Amino acid sequence: MRLPTTQGMDIAHLIQTYGYAAIALGSFLEGEAVLLAGSLAAYHGHLALPLVMGIAALASFVGDLPYFFAGRRYGPWILRRFPPLRCRRKRLEQVMHRHHVMLVLSLRFLYGMRIAGLLALGMSRMPAWRFLFLDFIGAIVWSASVCAAGYGAGGLFSGLLDKEATPGQLTLFAAALVSSILLWIAVRKAVSSRE
Repeated sequence: MRLPTTQGMDIAHLIQTYGYAAIALGSFLEGEAVLLAGSLAAYHGHLALPLVMGIAALASFVGDLPYFFAGRRYGPWILRRFPPLRCRRKRLEQVMHRHHVMLVLSLRFLYGMRIAGLLALGMSRMPAWRFLFLDFIGAIVWSASVCAAGYGAGGLFSGLLDKEATPGQLTLFAAALVSSILLWIAVRKAVSSRE
């Protein structure tokens, strides 16, 4: 599939040239949207899905390390400096004592808890080697999950666009998409207001 050009720039070439770097940066900074876009690009043959997945997992893992080790070294000072992190830390500590393995594996899936969680894990008694092992597994699971969703969405959108969709089908699809986005925003707001 050849993407359109804009003022002499070939978008497919830009994706192929800078796509992997964008995925690395986005995943390092907690970027599901960038990884979804990279997976869509992989579906259309502009990037290699295994590379997208691997780069995202590695960058996400490396992106967690500064927070974990900052918690280990500067935990009390960080909590004094940023009081909102204190209530998140207390909530995480309660879960951590009973379910530390699942917490590390799922932390990147818990909106609004990643940084506080990593700092709290750094302040905990969890050995660094155990955190590193579990976090790397969590990064792989996260990357595979988001990539599967993005790649699957590529197939869905291609299926919709390859067939001649009626205006009613397109309207229904747009309504479902907008409803999903609004629901997602509402859930994120509800979660962040409880913290």
